[in-house]
Amino acid sequence: MELDPRRLTVLAAIARTGGVLAAAEALHVTPSAVSQQLARLERETGLTLVVRGGRRLELTPAGETLAGHGGRIVEELAAAADAVSELTDSVTGTVTLASFVTAIAMLVAPALTALRSTHPAITVRLVPEDAALHRLRAGTVDLVTVELDAGSYRPPARGLRDVALLDDPYLLVLPADWALPSGERRSTRLRGAFELPWVVGPPGSAMRSVLDRLGREVGVSPRIAHEAAEFPAVFALVRAGLGVAIVPRLALRAGASSGLRALDLPGLGARRVAVRHRAGRGEPTRAARVVLDALTTRAAEVARR
Repeated sequence: MELDPRRLTVLAAIARTGGVLAAAEALHVTPSAVSQQLARLERETGLTLVVRGGRRLELTPAGETLAGHGGRIVEELAAAADAVSELTDSVTGTVTLASFVTAIAMLVAPALTALRSTHPAITVRLVPEDAALHRLRAGTVDLVTVELDAGSYRPPARGLRDVALLDDPYLLVLPADWALPSGERRSTRLRGAFELPWVVGPPGSAMRSVLDRLGREVGVSPRIAHEAAEFPAVFALVRAGLGVAIVPRLALRAGASSGLRALDLPGLGARRVAVRHRAGRGEPTRAARVVLDALTTRAAEVARR
């Protein structure tokens, strides 16, 4: 029996993404095309390859076996594309990058500007960070900028890898007319800050993680007054006298700092900005590695300032 490798790669995409719609997005085809290729593969093999009816499309044991072969075909094709690029000394392709706001302003936009002149054959498509890590695993996004508390950093799950760009020091920001208890001991000043109302990021964000970590260190739980996902909103709430916040230095540089007082307290730590990508044979692609290099170069320039 001769199997069409294209149908095996479609099955591998379904296994990776968990459904026809997501596989279609990853392959840049219509959902109808994915369904047709799957149906033809089942007819050709005489096997039931998926369990239909659930929210997530599950593969049968036979489907898992063939999807594994399809995954290896995808890896070989990616490796062949990289070999062609190296032989012709040209890098082409489209790289989809998901990023958060401060990284776009300080890192991504300048890096992409530089890439236009050095690698005009590479197209970078910037998309919102909504569900970015799920889309990274599914294959619809190639690179994701992430922000993590460096003091509690853990490597990503198997199959993913982080490339660190920079560690961005944290600052404590207060309304301009507020003050912390005087004294030289960091713990005393932090305890004083923890008695104030706090503006925090959503659960899982770097802003929330650093506050949780510091609270454990000083043995005090913060009094959370407001929650905001974006730094401009955080600064507006602090400027209005509604609380204090811990923010990374780059966010303060990118936003308006008038009406705010920033304190560089010892031991606050830093936000780690990294790029996350899939780690496997042929991943990241050569084009994605060029984008990674551009982001790393830009981050080094920012860190020197």
